Amino acid sequence: MKFFIILVAVFLLSKDKQKSTDLTVTITNIKNDSGVLRALLFKGEEGFPDNTDKAFKNASVSIKGNRASIVFKDIPEGTYAISLFHDSLNTGKLRTNALGIPRDGYGFSNNASGTFGPPSYKNAAFELTADQNEVSIKLK
Repeated sequence: MKFFIILVAVFLLSKDKQKSTDLTVTITNIKNDSGVLRALLFKGEEGFPDNTDKAFKNASVSIKGNRASIVFKDIPEGTYAISLFHDSLNTGKLRTNALGIPRDGYGFSNNASGTFGPPSYKNAAFELTADQNEVSIKLK
């Protein structure tokens, strides 16, 4: 029994604990202060850029002075991508015209853009570490 307790203790002490940090996202170039800004944080490509159910975290924040800031708390270090949009009417959906072109502002981490649609996860992905934990996104 002692051997088992010692073995478990050694395992727990030697197990590499994943570091975590807070991620601060600053969003600029928002047309006005109406509605909210909605953001999705993805830890992998699955669901990127718009599947809320597959997102690692999501947030909705108010807009002040055509800017917004989001703080995702206690996020494990790793590779992530962010997609966001200005929900000017607070409907929960990105408004588009008849051709599918967004009517409100939208953006992605790395200020990535796609040719005819959203960018790939790879183009929007960034490394989150304790030293690199701030992201700025300018809406299009």
